[in-house]
Amino acid sequence: MAQISDYTDLVTSEHADKPKFMATIEALTSCFVDLRNFQQSVPEAFDLDDAVGVQLDAVGLWVGIGRQVATPLTGVYFSLDVSGLGFDQGVWQGPFDPSTGLTTLDDETYRMLIRARIGANHWDGTAETSVAILRSIFDTSSRVFIQDHDDMSISICIAGSPPNALSLALLKGGYIPLKPETVRVNTVVVTTLTGAPLFGFDMDNDLVAGFETGAWGVPA
Repeated sequence: MAQISDYTDLVTSEHADKPKFMATIEALTSCFVDLRNFQQSVPEAFDLDDAVGVQLDAVGLWVGIGRQVATPLTGVYFSLDVSGLGFDQGVWQGPFDPSTGLTTLDDETYRMLIRARIGANHWDGTAETSVAILRSIFDTSSRVFIQDHDDMSISICIAGSPPNALSLALLKGGYIPLKPETVRVNTVVVTTLTGAPLFGFDMDNDLVAGFETGAWGVPA
């Protein structure tokens, strides 16, 4: 960070003891200090990990995705009486959010969506890399995999810990574009038991396991 002393320290001893002279130097150079500090702060202000508000909007615009969603995301507002919408699951309804559904994403959710869009922009179209991108944007406790039905359709399956309601709504709504063209997403399936793999036969790992280990999967 630039400081006034970067300039005043250059003044020779012949003039450094003159208060008025030094005050003049400080007044003349303060604008350059402010400009240098502003220039140095710009990269951090638009860094995806640190950007907020309009700076994050600018990053999203550059990447190719906006903060506003085309269709209101329903069933995402916090509620104590609805399963899946409790603490750390539902999103608080803001003072200007419509009761019909969420239309404007908060910074953290928008940041996650931008990361997904960056991944999609570099995606090679394979299921393996789409899974890797999904796993990179969700919490590490959410173990994502894709089931290919061999009929031009897939299911996105989530074992372990289900993402929050807003992330699932974005995934179901197609806002995280990680599927090949003409292939449809049949459903998003999540485990009914937090931390458990999904129930299935012929596999026994952290994604799918059989009786007494695997949990039933339900549409998100």
